[in-house]
Amino acid sequence: MSDALFLEEIKTPVGGMTMISSRDGVLHMLEFQYREARWRPIAARRFKGATFVQKPSGHRQTLDRYFDGDIAALDDIETDGDGTEFQRAIWTRLREIPPGATTSYGAIAREIGKPAAMRAVGHANGANPIAIVVPCHRVIGRDGSLTGYGGGLPQKHWLLEHEARHAVQTRRRA
Repeated sequence: MSDALFLEEIKTPVGGMTMISSRDGVLHMLEFQYREARWRPIAARRFKGATFVQKPSGHRQTLDRYFDGDIAALDDIETDGDGTEFQRAIWTRLREIPPGATTSYGAIAREIGKPAAMRAVGHANGANPIAIVVPCHRVIGRDGSLTGYGGGLPQKHWLLEHEARHAVQTRRRA
């Protein structure tokens, strides 16, 4: 990739995040800043030769709407996480989980017709480079427990409670 990419550092209720998007508005990465040791080398390989421009992408306002309670605001953001075919299938499935709902790795594995692929689903979930917009935080243990989250379990808990609270409000208005 040799085109210029927009790089934006933002503050959110769940911590500082770094966002990388292209001129055409596609979101390529949204990662927690404190996880720089994880995402910086991935970005260097994935965007080799790219020029990064510190510039707001427009997604900041959409994320602000989400954090203000418009939990469906993220639905229209186009994403490209550049994973394997399997990872992209899992990330697409994650975006189908409604805000305020959760599922498990096993449920996703069964839905994609690979019931024994729970671990592979977990690995794809963990490799997701677009936090929150590709809602890997909505995947929990089959017993309802909060399983690992790259952003941290307190952030996962906050996101799930935020979405549940606003999903109830949205249903009441409908």
